[in-house]
Amino acid sequence: MKTTVEVQQKKLLIKFHTLCNRAGLRPDEKEAIIASYGHFTSQEMSLTELIDAVTKLDEVLNPQLLEMDVWRKRVIASIGGYLKVLNKEQNIQIIKSIACRATDHTSFNAIPKARLINIYYAFTKKQKDFKAIGEITDDIINELIFQN
Repeated sequence: MKTTVEVQQKKLLIKFHTLCNRAGLRPDEKEAIIASYGHFTSQEMSLTELIDAVTKLDEVLNPQLLEMDVWRKRVIASIGGYLKVLNKEQNIQIIKSIACRATDHTSFNAIPKARLINIYYAFTKKQKDFKAIGEITDDIINELIFQN
């Protein structure tokens, strides 16, 4: 009976070699990638090393994935900033659930790029609005204090 780590490692090995072939890497280029992790064969690579290698190859073959990742991180930052301005609790689960509710999706990773861009700018604008309102309110309060 194989452990789940061994099963994952086998799947990642297959994916690693498939991606190398799709990228058109020659055997010496593939060996160079493996050697960069300090190994002679891909079977010697650990699970985390395989995950890293597969992720990098995926990014090379699918630049759209990298762009989507950038927009997801921007959305997370904008919603986190919005919650911070409101002095609300912020963690990744809360932020992802807000993004899902805002876009009417059940999974954060299923949100399309156009919607990610929309909610990024919406939450960024909300932050600026709350900060501006706070400054105006502070000015009015300070003026009232000065008059008394």
